[in-house]
Amino acid sequence: MSIVEAARGVTGGVDTHLDVHVAAALDPLGALLGTERFGTDPAAWLGSFGQVTKVGVEGTGSYGAGLARFLRRADVEVIEVDRPNRAEHRRSGKSDPLDAVEAARATLGGRAKSISKSKDGAVEAIRVLVVAKRSARQARVKALVPMRHRVITAPDQLRCRLKGLSVAALVADAARLRPSRSGDPMMAAHKASLCSLAHWFQGLEDEIAELDERIEKLVALTASELLSRFGVGPDTAAALLVSAGDNPERLHSEAAWAHLCGVAPIPASSGKSSRHRLDRGGDRQANSALWRIVMVPIAHDPQTTAYFERRVKEGRP
Repeated sequence: MSIVEAARGVTGGVDTHLDVHVAAALDPLGALLGTERFGTDPAAWLGSFGQVTKVGVEGTGSYGAGLARFLRRADVEVIEVDRPNRAEHRRSGKSDPLDAVEAARATLGGRAKSISKSKDGAVEAIRVLVVAKRSARQARVKALVPMRHRVITAPDQLRCRLKGLSVAALVADAARLRPSRSGDPMMAAHKASLCSLAHWFQGLEDEIAELDERIEKLVALTASELLSRFGVGPDTAAALLVSAGDNPERLHSEAAWAHLCGVAPIPASSGKSSRHRLDRGGDRQANSALWRIVMVPIAHDPQTTAYFERRVKEGRP
């Protein structure tokens, strides 16, 4: 598409929700062509105003995921739009049509310029599995914490038997408890509670192991070269792949990748002070993965350790 053709195109904005989407259309000069509410997708309505060049969509990773895939299949550029800021809401009010218009204006004016992830390939499959694994690990903690507390408050005989055990030993012993063999109702209740929590914990362990196997296979098929690097395991590689997405070409430079991962220095100068600070934003999972990639060789690779120590002696922080 030529620059002239693109300039004549329509820019759309969509405020997405669970059951309905609200769309707005702007002409090349930013004039509002109309707003409309849709139960499914607004692509045909936007196209009625002319050639649609790009659409800003709120929530391309949630309510707008299906719409974003549909627009990409129609060769329409999809831009990820953040929620309108609260200050703007206080000044001009809040409604779905206003949010849709704001999404379109942010896209047309260039304030929103991040191309959304395509979410249609192996990396999206990895992301779905990683989310399931994260949920299972959180649930595992929720099973372990009440087990520890139950041991503390259990009758003396049971407490002495289970106190001080490692997690693996506690779960194994608790899973073997037989509440029906206890004549004391209090003892039977504590045993039943511990046994139930232990079986829940074991089920989650099996679930996590199965998810780990699936994630490792997909990561090996998608980025075997990344896995071959020293200090990069399946979890670390998965975090980086998920951050990059199925369409990493949307990241136009190493600087853009650094900014996405929250490792680019942020200017923090004022007056006579000229300095930079750490970026506290970005994808924190990818940020953590990059930290592990750096720290593992420092701790275990002699050549990297020597380099690190030399730079510290030179005064590098």
